[in-house]
Amino acid sequence: MIRTKVSDVDFVVAGSGTPLVLLHGIGGAADAFDAQLSGLAGDHRVIAWDAPGYGGSADLPGEPDLDAYADAVVSALRGLDAEPAHLLGVSWGGVIATRVAIKAPEVLRSLILADSSRGSGRTADGRKAMAARVRELAARGADEFAAARGPRLVAPGADAAVREKVVALMSRVRPRGYRNAARVMAATDHSAQLAVITTPTLVVVGGEDTVTGVAESRVLAEQIPDARLVEIPGAGHAANQERPAEFNAAVRTFLAELDVRGGVL
Repeated sequence: MIRTKVSDVDFVVAGSGTPLVLLHGIGGAADAFDAQLSGLAGDHRVIAWDAPGYGGSADLPGEPDLDAYADAVVSALRGLDAEPAHLLGVSWGGVIATRVAIKAPEVLRSLILADSSRGSGRTADGRKAMAARVRELAARGADEFAAARGPRLVAPGADAAVREKVVALMSRVRPRGYRNAARVMAATDHSAQLAVITTPTLVVVGGEDTVTGVAESRVLAEQIPDARLVEIPGAGHAANQERPAEFNAAVRTFLAELDVRGGVL
């Protein structure tokens, strides 16, 4: 694995083949994809970002909207010579990935939405929850915030080491980066736009996800034309970290079919 930077955004890159770009959730970083960087690198050039405002990446200027994050993805694909790419987003990363598929489908081979949603702006409760998280982070600090919230991202029976890693990643969030992400989520509702997505789409969800929830992933799969749904039993919201073998297998199967159809393999 190597670290590289494009326009003040940090990336971890492993393997070779058709590009697979990974966008983490609101409490994560590129390190949340360790199991995908190692497990899928035999088939793909796997590229995981630290989103702007996270990890080693600079904040976007001002008060960025969702289009600014989507534009950062497109710019990165071009800077990394990685278009068209398979684009996989977890949770908040999936919301960004959805916007890329709506705005710039030409840069994508496929779209994978893992434990994601249409956006928190869909309901008043969702908007309030995002604002409450920002206040909680400011009041508690990152370590206490992560200790309180992180365990909710995994299933009750999750391995202790996985739970500890999820908490540790969340404890590294930067207030401004998290605040921008939460504001963007609270302003987003893709409900009316899912039907225009033409990119081949896979929706993956942990069967015990209580954060975005299985029902929300089913809606994504139902409303995006021809999308597939895979549920991973025994996994919570952080399905890619909790059940990496099953998660990677679902992704690998989906991408292999597309790459063969496209004459890549």
